[in-house]
Amino acid sequence: MVIMAENDAWIRLVTPDLAAPSLGDNTADVDRLVKGLKQRLGGRGVWVDFSLVKRLSRDLRAHDYCVEGAVYRDGDGWRLIDVFDGKEPKGVHGLSLDLGSSTLVLRLVDLTRGETLDEISFNNPQIEIGADILTRIHFAGREGGLVKLQTLVLDEINRKIGNLVEENGITRKSIVGMTVAGNTTMTHLFLGLDPHWICREPYIPVVNRPDTVNAREVGLEINPEAPVLVFPNVGSYFGGDLISGILASKMTEREDVSFLVDVGTNAEVVIGNRDWLMACAGAAGPALEGGVADMGMMAAPGVIDSVMIDPDTVAFTIGTIPSRDGSAATEGRGPLGICGSGLIDLVSQLFLAGMIDLRGKFVRDRCGERLTERDGIRYLIVVPAEASGTGNPLTLSQIDIDGLIRSKAAMYTILTTIAKTVSIPFEDIGRFFVAGTFGSYINPSSAINIGMIPDLPLSTYVSLGNTSLAGATMALLGVDAQKSLFHIRDQITYLELNVNQAFMNLFSAAKFLPHTDRSLFPSVKIWDGAVPAGEKIGV
Repeated sequence: MVIMAENDAWIRLVTPDLAAPSLGDNTADVDRLVKGLKQRLGGRGVWVDFSLVKRLSRDLRAHDYCVEGAVYRDGDGWRLIDVFDGKEPKGVHGLSLDLGSSTLVLRLVDLTRGETLDEISFNNPQIEIGADILTRIHFAGREGGLVKLQTLVLDEINRKIGNLVEENGITRKSIVGMTVAGNTTMTHLFLGLDPHWICREPYIPVVNRPDTVNAREVGLEINPEAPVLVFPNVGSYFGGDLISGILASKMTEREDVSFLVDVGTNAEVVIGNRDWLMACAGAAGPALEGGVADMGMMAAPGVIDSVMIDPDTVAFTIGTIPSRDGSAATEGRGPLGICGSGLIDLVSQLFLAGMIDLRGKFVRDRCGERLTERDGIRYLIVVPAEASGTGNPLTLSQIDIDGLIRSKAAMYTILTTIAKTVSIPFEDIGRFFVAGTFGSYINPSSAINIGMIPDLPLSTYVSLGNTSLAGATMALLGVDAQKSLFHIRDQITYLELNVNQAFMNLFSAAKFLPHTDRSLFPSVKIWDGAVPAGEKIGV
């Protein structure tokens, strides 16, 4: 439960003291309601949209003028959302949405108590058009393409809202506010805005700071007058989901310098403190989500998220993500695949056990019978068919490892480049926040072992989970959080990596395990046979 101050609430439920009209008091219905609300709101202005004006007389009389008014902060005043029965108050609710390109997460919140009631995660149906953002942008340019993309995501959101309403015994009408955090393209598609120029020079969105709209305008099946706040973005490649993450991490309240890393479709990085922020993004994300491997999957119950290999016996101990109730999701059946954090664990353990060398190549003598070859490509059997939940062996190919090494090199190079740009050595970083589903499961030791993140004390690393959703919930509940949101947006300096020559030089040096410069990773214990006899590792 969140303890909310009334003076900070974005949405409030107010009970005005109303008397029924009479010959001695013939004040108009809307004027009567506005006067009663203003008295409860400290005399601040209250505005009523015409769509509500047309039905307020009927609604007030239906409840014998005993009503609760849901209002939301609009500048220095308040705007009426709706009125509810004051004789049997049932409270009002809000939704916060993490609008991901692969996965959406919808949270139902009791706005009176600031308490999360329920949460649901589901695949983005736009994946059927294309798994990547560029494909969707190009599809939006076809006749009817933009409408189809918007309809796909809104229809699925509305279905899930229906599920939340039914399971929690509330009404759609009682949902009187919503906040949405997503990347720039996703928010454009959500609002039905043409994303054409996001991926074309000079890379300009339609809008960076969308105005608050109501649910009816967007097509959301909640209270039609509910305000919908879509988070602002900095530009084409730095969206509201990252601004939400910065808000949730509270790194702008710290004096020491922090990193925030969110790995999703892209790897997005922010460095800074309460005085300044610099950000950049790079294409390391999909591989680290699990997309790099044939057996790769999004993090879900039954998916491998941890691996240990005994260096003496090379025996594997495999852990999977449990079901929501905490039970083993693979009980009675084996693992289904591997997520990004599990893949990092696996490659880290293969490296420490000497089953792959500094270049990420399989060492045949150490891999033994687990190593097979098909069509000239080497595969390591991680889970044999008889122990797999799919009935097929779960294997890791040499191509999979090469892809992960490129991704981890990109991640480390992004971090190195942005740190060098602001002249902050890694050892001066106070906190290293890791966000997203990836951050919820990642083992920092494994990521250090393969050279994906700096070799810092493990206490430096803090997993924050879904910061996009957390920040969206903060903004749903509080005006101060919304003000911070826009302050953060205006504070960010964006570093463009596509034209950064130093980035490419650093990237080449990072394509080994853990790195060509061993001094950068003093804690990593290299297997004696990692470097083949007579060979030197160089860029």
